[in-house]
Amino acid sequence: MTLAEAAALRHGQTVYHCSKRNADGTPMRARVMGRVKLWKRNPARIEVPMKHGMYDPFRLNEGQLSSWSLDEERAARGCREAGVYKIPKLFGARARR
Repeated sequence: MTLAEAAALRHGQTVYHCSKRNADGTPMRARVMGRVKLWKRNPARIEVPMKHGMYDPFRLNEGQLSSWSLDEERAARGCREAGVYKIPKLFGARARR
């Protein structure tokens, strides 16, 4: 998602995560739960209040925008055309000696 797309988000819109999945394999959904906050002094800064599930509110900022998409099909493909790739899981894997 670009900065312009995030600035145009409205309350109630659904966005989809590019790498996290639900139990059924569909991209994780989150809903916009308030007004998008923009800064006049720093136009590249943005905060979007989001909610996932019943008890998981969070704020999406400019550093996390590339991991989210407005289109569910694009998120299901992993958002690869935008240059977002899955980061290898570092924790939980055994280190070789």
